[in-house]
Amino acid sequence: MLFLIGVRLNKPWKPTWLPVFSAMPRMLKELSVKPELGLLHYRLHFGFPNSMVVQYWRSFEQLTTYAQNKDQSHLPAWRAFNKAIGTNGDVGIWHETYMISQGKFESIYVNMPKFGLGAAGTLHDATQQRASAKGRAGIKTPD
Repeated sequence: MLFLIGVRLNKPWKPTWLPVFSAMPRMLKELSVKPELGLLHYRLHFGFPNSMVVQYWRSFEQLTTYAQNKDQSHLPAWRAFNKAIGTNGDVGIWHETYMISQGKFESIYVNMPKFGLGAAGTLHDATQQRASAKGRAGIKTPD
């Protein structure tokens, strides 16, 4: 499962964004030391005024269980955001969730270290059936 989550500093001159920015590293650290929670890999993308974290999760169920658990870092941070900022417009928060079925994705890496989805799973050489996009997708071609 692919989960994108981001923040937008709508009013960067107001320090209301500081707690928001400090919450994500706490969550990522917690998830990294507890792989049983379901996060397989993440990658940070910093920019201004937008920043984003690309996350690969084992399942949607594990993501939502983590997000709703009062004993984990997310729920207290979300409640604090809503209390301090809510809908006042200082900071934007967004996320997108993509539930992808086994065999319904493709990733290719040439001259690359483990990256993206490849860092979250197992890499295979693009040989034999995997040498073509159709082969990797399991689409039969006429002989």
